[in-house]
Amino acid sequence: MLGTIVNASAIIIGSSVGAIFKKGIKEKKKAILLQAIGLVAISLGITWIVTNLSKSNEPLLFIASMVIGGLIGETIDIEEKVNRLGKRFNSNKDNKLIEGLTTAVLLFCVGTLSILGPIESALKGDNTLLFTNAMLDGITSMILATTFGIGIMLSGVILFAWQGTIFLLAQFIGPYATPEILNQISIIGGILIFSTGINILEIKKIKTINLIPALFIPVIYNIPFINKFFNEVLGFFVH
Repeated sequence: MLGTIVNASAIIIGSSVGAIFKKGIKEKKKAILLQAIGLVAISLGITWIVTNLSKSNEPLLFIASMVIGGLIGETIDIEEKVNRLGKRFNSNKDNKLIEGLTTAVLLFCVGTLSILGPIESALKGDNTLLFTNAMLDGITSMILATTFGIGIMLSGVILFAWQGTIFLLAQFIGPYATPEILNQISIIGGILIFSTGINILEIKKIKTINLIPALFIPVIYNIPFINKFFNEVLGFFVH
């Protein structure tokens, strides 16, 4: 768990440093930083989508995942529950902490390094990927915190829980972390990051948090008996 602890700590430290700088930034400059982060999120999202879609052997899986995941998320209404929780810690209605935190969690948790890192750490004792990820996340969290504040630190706690779970379940998850599944997760992650950018720029309100369950559909789909079932159903309709 050393790599995960270092990764989460880097985010917490980076967020703390960024929050300190935030206090000295005027509101006018905060506005342009917010726009910059929104544009960066959109750019990263497009990059993830294009890069990984070209590598995918199942280009329709991410579509089905988005639809199924969206229906699950909307039924549970995850976003409303998160917003209620956020209001308890944030009295400023104009603060975009939720959007910032969503962006941070997606950037930190969806990437290949964040998924393969704890698996490599658990199965091989190799923390190289996690240490690399820690440097990247530390810098990113500092930048995000200069705009969204100290609340970005919570993404470090979420990342610790995420990577810790993967670490503990590595024996089970490892065989399913195939390049294809990672591609699908990255495509979906790219779409979600793109949508958070749209939210930050206030182009249109998208319930990004309700779409997060889509990230788990490719993994579930790749479980042998579920994959066989879907293929049989698809074969039935095709023939």
